[in-house]
Amino acid sequence: MRTDDETPKAAARRLSAAMIAEGYKAAALHAYRNADGLTLFYRIRLKHPGTGDKWIRPMHHNGHAFVIGEPPAPAIGKPLYRLPELLADAGPVYVVEGEACADALAGLGVIATTSGSADSADAADWSPLRGREMVIWPDNDKAGERYARAVAAKLRGIAASVEWIDSAPLALPEHGDCVDWLAQHPDATAETVHTLARAPAPDPSPPPVSTGSAPRVILRAACEVEPQPVDWLWPGWLAAGKLHLIGGAPGTGKTTVAVGLAAIVSAGGRWPDGSRARAGSVVIWSGEDDDADTLNPRLRAAGADTRHVRTVGRMVDGGESYPFDPARDLDALCDALRAIRDVRLLVIDPVVSAVSGDSHKNAEVRRGLQPLVDLAGELGCAVLGITHFSKGTSGRDPVERITGSVAFGALARVVLVTAKQDEDGDRPARRVLLRAKCNIGPDGGGFVYELRQEPLPDFPNVEASRVIWGEMIDGTAREVLADAEAQGEEVEERRDAASWLRQLLAGGPLTAKDIKRQADDAGHAWRTVQRAMRIAGVESKRDGFGGAALWRLVNRAKPAPFAPVAPHSESGANGATGADQGAAGEAIEL
Repeated sequence: MRTDDETPKAAARRLSAAMIAEGYKAAALHAYRNADGLTLFYRIRLKHPGTGDKWIRPMHHNGHAFVIGEPPAPAIGKPLYRLPELLADAGPVYVVEGEACADALAGLGVIATTSGSADSADAADWSPLRGREMVIWPDNDKAGERYARAVAAKLRGIAASVEWIDSAPLALPEHGDCVDWLAQHPDATAETVHTLARAPAPDPSPPPVSTGSAPRVILRAACEVEPQPVDWLWPGWLAAGKLHLIGGAPGTGKTTVAVGLAAIVSAGGRWPDGSRARAGSVVIWSGEDDDADTLNPRLRAAGADTRHVRTVGRMVDGGESYPFDPARDLDALCDALRAIRDVRLLVIDPVVSAVSGDSHKNAEVRRGLQPLVDLAGELGCAVLGITHFSKGTSGRDPVERITGSVAFGALARVVLVTAKQDEDGDRPARRVLLRAKCNIGPDGGGFVYELRQEPLPDFPNVEASRVIWGEMIDGTAREVLADAEAQGEEVEERRDAASWLRQLLAGGPLTAKDIKRQADDAGHAWRTVQRAMRIAGVESKRDGFGGAALWRLVNRAKPAPFAPVAPHSESGANGATGADQGAAGEAIEL
């Protein structure tokens, strides 16, 4: 057990005692410090003298004792190794794999750093290297090359330059690193190392070259993974580094909604729930809407900060120019996005364009969308793909209604849907944005919105639609969609019945009993016919005291404007179906 004055070295030996008992020897204890020099955690390094196997574990003080593991990482990422030293010197910075390599170069007076192991690049904060000249020295194996590529990707758009030391002519053993090279060159100096960096080196962009060793899988111990919270742009709705979909029927304003969300990100505005968005850059590609007369006006109408919004134009290759194709040109787009640095949201409309194969085959959809998923993860931006509902899918789970393969909905971490609801009693017609699926947070619920078409203040001759957000609503997407579509179907049925009713009564009044019989023959539900009276411009009056109720057209030229009629109350007297409501659309006594 530790005492109150247990030193980090003593704690490291205590925590690694079992491995030391198996013959491992203490090699080093590496301290990770923040920019102010405060130690945040350590990394214990042991090595077995017989087998050469390594045992490396993080260690930190939790306020009570030293324990295995890292503390929660800052939102911007973990600090780089030797951070205070590299901030104190403006010279070129060498990035290597592992703390031992960084210490070895530092011993020569070379500024060196690392984020840790071969799989650690994505978790680190590389922003302190902004504007610096960088040199990457990869280990001589596939893992080393993979780490070097990941680091190069992180440094693009941050560093002033990124060079690459070629390990091939260094005669290093398999898995060899700069420590091995320094052991072979005991007289090496900082200038010797800089000479290596100035030698011609391959571009880190080409695909990995086989080292001759058999392929192997990298397994990560769960104890070495620090759990991280989801990085939400809009909590519960849009997450950094994840793929999202927004789908719905035509005419529900999917693209206008997506543009409205993009405008919020660009200006650091308020989300529909009132929370503040983190401002950042937005990139939009649309294969369906023109930039100048549709996308740009909608962005301006939504209050976007147009300095932080970019739209994807054409591709240029040498002297050739051709349209951007997300299924073919995503690598070029990724390179362009890296230069933006603070891209928070990428909109792809329609997302099916990212699939070059059959969009109804799971394997081809997964293969086509994976680059988008990888792009989101690498850049830490939310990707929002716009899509449609398949025809004839009413009543099914909203995620299953996304057009194409079910893989679209499966790969997306969040699926949003849009719908139109007709007026219902005192509630006016409205549009709704619903959360149909969320693998990383709560699902269900949504927001009411309105689409408003208005002239742009600075361009009065240009009109554009924008989203006006309303109240939050409860319920699952399936329930709300079923209600909306049931209302839509009822409206259509009522309109059909009204048209039939006007044709039937064009020759003169008929009794309710005759109309009901003919409605049954024509396949119209009697309740629907009764509710269609007002739409058709029909009134019901009795022919004298105690006579039969006659239905007649009030306005033969034009039917009354459509407005839903509240359900009639039933009474049990003499078989009546409702009270007399006059020309407003009564229920008629048979």
